[in-house]
Amino acid sequence: MKKLALLAALAAASLSTTAFAAEGNGGFIRAELGETRAKFDIGSITDTAYSIRGGYFFNRNVAIEGFYTGHGRDSYGGTTVEAFSVGVGVVGKKNFEADHKGFFISGRAGIAYTDIAVVDRNSVEFLDDDRDASLYAGVGLGYDFTEKFGLSLNYDYQKADISGADVKLNTWTIGGEFRF
Repeated sequence: MKKLALLAALAAASLSTTAFAAEGNGGFIRAELGETRAKFDIGSITDTAYSIRGGYFFNRNVAIEGFYTGHGRDSYGGTTVEAFSVGVGVVGKKNFEADHKGFFISGRAGIAYTDIAVVDRNSVEFLDDDRDASLYAGVGLGYDFTEKFGLSLNYDYQKADISGADVKLNTWTIGGEFRF
């Protein structure tokens, strides 16, 4: 009898998830790959960037997200600079054809915690490792192939104050999003 009750509860939960998805709300996972150009007061780095994002759509247009972005690393002589960010924010999305179908534009903004480490590769010693919480903002243009999957081109901007120096992170990515 307990197994039957558990099975009935799972079936009801899956039906309610389907009903929620029809209204445009539900969870999502997004993977992005691209390039970050980090500009410092004394120079810049350009490297491959990747981002893992996840969140929840409250309706077809508004969501919250959490993310991790690896901005990459670059070397100057014997010194390596590496950067990453974690953050939370709000996402806005507008489909032009139907809920989570066809072409769309999106925007996102929130707060990101950025960490930039400078390492001497010869002695494997941290020369500097500083962090800053700052605002981020981004825009996207994409196409939802189904109610569950879409691709997009995205741009994100962050400005952080690391060790008294301004750091500007410009990140371009191509992303794939799975909604459930």
